[in-house]
Amino acid sequence: MSAYLSELGLVCALGEGQHAVREALFGPAPSGVKTTDFYAPDRPLALGRIDAVMPSLEDAAVEFRSRNNALVRLALAQIRPAVDAAIARFGPARIGVVMGTSTSGIGEAELAIDALVKAGALTPGYHYTMQELGSPARFLAATLGTRGPTCVISTACSSSAKALASAARWLEAGFVDAVIAGGADSLCRFTIAGFSALESVSAERCNPMSKNRNGINIGEAATLFLVTREAGPVRLAGWGETSDAHHLSAPEPTGKGAAEAMRQALARAQLKASDIGYLNLHGTATPQNDAMESRAVDAVLGLQVPSSSTKPLTGHTLGAAGALEAAICWLTLTDPAHRLPPHWFDGEREVELPRLRLVTPGERAPVRAALSNSFAFGGSNASLALVRS
Repeated sequence: MSAYLSELGLVCALGEGQHAVREALFGPAPSGVKTTDFYAPDRPLALGRIDAVMPSLEDAAVEFRSRNNALVRLALAQIRPAVDAAIARFGPARIGVVMGTSTSGIGEAELAIDALVKAGALTPGYHYTMQELGSPARFLAATLGTRGPTCVISTACSSSAKALASAARWLEAGFVDAVIAGGADSLCRFTIAGFSALESVSAERCNPMSKNRNGINIGEAATLFLVTREAGPVRLAGWGETSDAHHLSAPEPTGKGAAEAMRQALARAQLKASDIGYLNLHGTATPQNDAMESRAVDAVLGLQVPSSSTKPLTGHTLGAAGALEAAICWLTLTDPAHRLPPHWFDGEREVELPRLRLVTPGERAPVRAALSNSFAFGGSNASLALVRS
């Protein structure tokens, strides 16, 4: 099966576009995540907030005017010529759109309800369909005029990894000739309050795989790939998807479902554990997730694969995380200097857990194949195997 990640557009806390994100990702010091009280005036938090100027959505239908879709438009602009060329070549009915999200337009609903409580009326221009989960995919299809299959997957933090797997399946099944696939999530008070209620939010830059880890930094991002059968710089060679059915929010502690997702991705890609030159960890910096993932990685890949969590740089972008971290693997696989994304933490290990081979700042090595893990609430696990063409 051939599913190539031919074009990449992205925006996250590290910057806008491939060049900006690449240079910040491999930089000599951690960046991206910053402390702000924007969403919690009484509680400053480290968040992966995007500082880019948001594009206008005045030309879009009212239901599409959300920060989430503004982020999607930023990412789309970076690959628009290639997308338009694919539409012209294959026809609108042969182009699919599949996205992952968990917030959609919830931020706009928050502002509208604030206005209703304070002033007795909703925000002018607000429409409840702004927060409908299918909005990012419908917005893209409406913007581009595509008529192929169009959907959103919302399985929390595995959403956009599963969207990429779906894009590959659509191509394999012959439903379409090209797919715009990825994910988008925007910061809002709802997600910050929700994770705070679970006592899973760190006020400082998160500390994955440390014995001192104490929670996540929430972030926002939009990532879009043009996925085609024609050879591109990186191939989505395999994927694995499993469900633990263990607990509503806690991961299965042994990591057996996560391990099986990695095994499926390797098998579908016809790769051995020794072929993987870099692993992007889910690495949320929560006690249970990091413990589970370290056991799963040890069981499948062993302890010699260079690994890192990039969430101290981008924040945990929830429904966008799978696509964003696949993009980080894409940037790693195509980096001419062979740089590896560093694992930023305090260096203090938990001795009871497997000692993963965490990437140190400035480390370099040529990478032919990479694996990216995304593990979500409810035990929804996804792992993607990417190979340099």
